[in-house]
Amino acid sequence: MNRPNDQLLVIFGASGDLTGRKLLPALFELYVSKMLPEHFAILGAARTAFTDEEFRAEQRKHILEARGNKETNSEDLDNFFRILFYLAFDSTNTAEYVKLKDRIHLLQQQENLPDKVIYYLATPPLMYELIPKYLQENGMNVAASEDGWRRVIVEKPFGTSLETAQNLNQHLCRIFDEKEIYRIDHYLGKETVQNILVLRFSNGIFEPLWNRNYVDSIEISASETLGVENRGKYYDGAGALRDMIQNHLMQLMAFAAMESPSVFDPEPIRDEIVKVFRSIRPYTIREMNEWVVRGQYDGYREEKNVAPDSNTETYVGMKFFIDNWRWSGVPFYFFTGKKLPEKSSEIVIHFKSTPHQLFAGQCSGSSCNKLVIRIQPDESITLRFGLKMPGAGFTVKQVGMEFRYDSLSKTHLPDAYERLLLDAMLGDSTLYARSDALEASWRFIDPILHHWKEEGSKRLYFYEPGQNGPIERMNLGADSMGAPCDSCG
Repeated sequence: MNRPNDQLLVIFGASGDLTGRKLLPALFELYVSKMLPEHFAILGAARTAFTDEEFRAEQRKHILEARGNKETNSEDLDNFFRILFYLAFDSTNTAEYVKLKDRIHLLQQQENLPDKVIYYLATPPLMYELIPKYLQENGMNVAASEDGWRRVIVEKPFGTSLETAQNLNQHLCRIFDEKEIYRIDHYLGKETVQNILVLRFSNGIFEPLWNRNYVDSIEISASETLGVENRGKYYDGAGALRDMIQNHLMQLMAFAAMESPSVFDPEPIRDEIVKVFRSIRPYTIREMNEWVVRGQYDGYREEKNVAPDSNTETYVGMKFFIDNWRWSGVPFYFFTGKKLPEKSSEIVIHFKSTPHQLFAGQCSGSSCNKLVIRIQPDESITLRFGLKMPGAGFTVKQVGMEFRYDSLSKTHLPDAYERLLLDAMLGDSTLYARSDALEASWRFIDPILHHWKEEGSKRLYFYEPGQNGPIERMNLGADSMGAPCDSCG
């Protein structure tokens, strides 16, 4: 991959958790891999009163912690910190942006940088409208030169409903061009997720089977063993449907269900994603009641910053259909929840059984042949099928062929933020959500949220921590019910 052109990265909320845990460790890995621009600078901006040196000392600890047992060259760290700077300023005050403007101009001169700037909003969502507005008021949203540009990266959650997402889209598009708005979903930065496209569209043994004629069902799941921890205030206003399904799982589903793009360029790929979202069959009220299961783990209402009468869901299981030529009649399933037995994320393609069982031990149902694309914790792809057991007779046993990324011992498996930050620097938006796709996903999710609000606690099912969710999920009829595939079929 080519190195990006010279540029400057400004991180708002630089003293926060996201910057220390993810962004700067990812940028350091890119530096070590020689993937950063030749001339580059990072400017952290936040209210905390750090000097450049104090900020560097703070981030040194975070980078070393993130690298764990990986050997770190102190000279690499020192050289990396020479391109890391900090500005203490109040991003809620438009008058303060003069300081930021002056510091950017100074760094561009000092580091020999062109008029190319990325703004990363590593801030609470309430700042997603305010910061771009103040950048515009201070003339910082457009480049001063003809070959310059300004880009903005926005973290999830991108809106809390269709209306708020549309309002935010309209607001940002009045300030930046759509092509310069990068809505980040770290799930799409994972190597296995990107490999879905390669697996499907570069292998003649898979793509001919990837349709309603051979696929029985598709499950997309993301389970966590932890509860809400210290995120009670945010999570109680969001819930599992907004926090996981509207963004992460919807994007994974789109990669699994989309048609082949005409060419492998960002816009044709994103066009196909939008088509998938627009093809999802809307629920009737009866279908919502029968095909969407919401649960809450026992003890959630006692968590810090959670309302004692909260109806927020910590688990969602749902069945839905995509009404197009490829997938008509094939059920898709989402499963996600907290306080479940295992932390994992995976896509399971369940293929149809043979029409006739000839052998002893041959299983029937969609659990016989499946392709398991595991995204975390151990990124891998497994194909499961039946083979004859050694010895007399023809007794069948289910076996698996597995590829694990950690088997490529000499290959660095980049963190999701490494890939996504690099793509934004390169101007490649393939793995970023476009506004029409975002709104289309909200059109599917919004009616469910409205229905739950009207129902209150009705049909909110409870489950013990460590279970696979409420027992009512069994009524959905999925093969594994969202359990990690090692324990199914």
